Amino acid sequence: MDRSSGSPDVTRRSLFRAAAGTSAAVAASSVTAAGAAADSAAAQGRGRGHSDGSGFTLAVMPDTQYLIDEGGSDPEPVRAGLRWVAHRHQKQQVAFLAHLGDVTEHGTEQEMRTADEVFRGIGRKLPYSVLGGNHDVSGDDQRGDTPYLRTFGPDRFAGMSTYGGSSPDGYNSYHLFEGGGRRWLLLALDWRVSDRGMRWAQGVLDEHPELPAILTTHDLVWADDDGMAHLSEHGRGLWDGLIRGNDQIFLAIGGHYWPCGRTTLTNDAGNAVHLHLANYQDRYYGGAGMIRSYSFDPARGMIDVETFSPWLREQRAARLAPLEAENAELTTTVDRFGVEIDFAERFAGFAPPVSWERPATEVLGRDTVAYWRFDRSGFVAGDDGAPVAAGAVARDLSGNGNDLTVQRLHDGPPEVLTFSAEHHDAAPAHASLRFDGGQDPNRGAVLRTGKDAPINSMGFTRGYTIETFLKLPDPFRGSHAWMGVFGWEGRAGDAGKNGGYSPDDAPCSLALSSERFLQFVVYPHNVDDDPTCWSHALPLGQWVHVAVVNDGGHTTVYVDRSQVVRNATARSTGITTLGEPFALGGKQSAGRYGQGFHGSLGDTRITARALRPAEFLSAVGSGSG
Repeated sequence: MDRSSGSPDVTRRSLFRAAAGTSAAVAASSVTAAGAAADSAAAQGRGRGHSDGSGFTLAVMPDTQYLIDEGGSDPEPVRAGLRWVAHRHQKQQVAFLAHLGDVTEHGTEQEMRTADEVFRGIGRKLPYSVLGGNHDVSGDDQRGDTPYLRTFGPDRFAGMSTYGGSSPDGYNSYHLFEGGGRRWLLLALDWRVSDRGMRWAQGVLDEHPELPAILTTHDLVWADDDGMAHLSEHGRGLWDGLIRGNDQIFLAIGGHYWPCGRTTLTNDAGNAVHLHLANYQDRYYGGAGMIRSYSFDPARGMIDVETFSPWLREQRAARLAPLEAENAELTTTVDRFGVEIDFAERFAGFAPPVSWERPATEVLGRDTVAYWRFDRSGFVAGDDGAPVAAGAVARDLSGNGNDLTVQRLHDGPPEVLTFSAEHHDAAPAHASLRFDGGQDPNRGAVLRTGKDAPINSMGFTRGYTIETFLKLPDPFRGSHAWMGVFGWEGRAGDAGKNGGYSPDDAPCSLALSSERFLQFVVYPHNVDDDPTCWSHALPLGQWVHVAVVNDGGHTTVYVDRSQVVRNATARSTGITTLGEPFALGGKQSAGRYGQGFHGSLGDTRITARALRPAEFLSAVGSGSG
């Protein structure tokens, strides 16, 4: 920040407050109209990660000028921050990093050499953007050659797959990255964008009219002591000249001023635009290399924002001095909060709906045993609501020969099994089957493997993952307690398993209790017992993804990629299959079917090893190998 650059009085007050050591007043203050309603939602979502595969994180690094200062500084906190982001990018947790400018204190050749060395430390491990701040450059983006441009000009980004291009002057750039199943546009604009720069930015938006856009710049908004942000003079120019007229821009982030703050303005299309100020150079150790993470969770309609210092986090908590511990993670309402966004509704004016549909080839791995889906790629699919004919075949798309054939139970009517276009948002196929099973009288339908299917006799001693998408109807009428979702046919007693609940149990099954709890029962090879896992009560009228994962020693059930609490602690190795068919839509007792499943089932996959949640069918772009 340049204190001679016409900063508002509030900035000078904040300097005095920081010098006086009264920063606790900021932590105690509350954010006013600028999105306070989202704070309670953020409190529930922080630290949870994304609720399904549709999420991703954008990392932001604000002003680092006091850490790259030839007069005496320490760039190690910046290195630590970059390492933290690069590591999580490699683990597909962070999609992109945006620096907000004022990389250095004076913009000299020596400081830029240091900055170059710091950023070169992460090599090609991380896609990122950098823009010029007033301590890096002076004047507007028509200034010509500078040490900054030679360090962070187009040549630096040309080798990155996310780099889209730069303005002719080289000081403004745009970047395209992927996250949550769609592409995003990020504009990195100079601290003083000229009219030429503005026209260039408008051209970029015009060339990518369907992409949601995030604008980053150095000087955008300043904030009151209570965290309420206001457009700066330059920010007003960006708002009037670029942001308000382009509905694509839904989030804009700047640095330069302190204290931090945020506000929400309404654009010309009548939609909300969130404007945030992130700058921590006034805090301990020049900001200690703070990272602000924006975790996008479309499934929850939320962006969770957190602020922390990876450099301080790297150090053992017991060794942190009080001032270090205070700054390792910031938790005020301007540093840790949530932004509520219905992404589909907010982007409806310019972006086509996101489709999670994926071909079977994208979800088949080296250990996939069977994969069934109910669209035209694997089934003779009919119109939405049309009955499924008895004898219809759902092909095993893994190629292993575990095809399923439709069988109606107890001579039930055709409507006990119908085609449906409904599906879980993250399901690879946009189709499902609607089962209308019931107890009074017993009715239903199942899809069974043939008598010679390889899966009938597999023991899975090295582990397994069985996953499916299901939805219970709302309202949930009738009695459906202990209806089966899937299972292997036969009696556990016929395999010599008499120590469990009953020798009439199926060798392995997933069912629903009267309380709508999932119950996974398996008779493994290693014990004469039935280690059983339970879930919470499943919601009505809502798709969920269920995965049963066994690592060769223990079984864990996941619902929507979250581990449930009542998982059996007893050791469990493999499944004591009897050479009898695997069935979807019901389970046997005493070797016979009673009622069938009541609800909808989608893509179902069986893998001969334990998968991580990031590999589940519900993880966008996931595979099993």
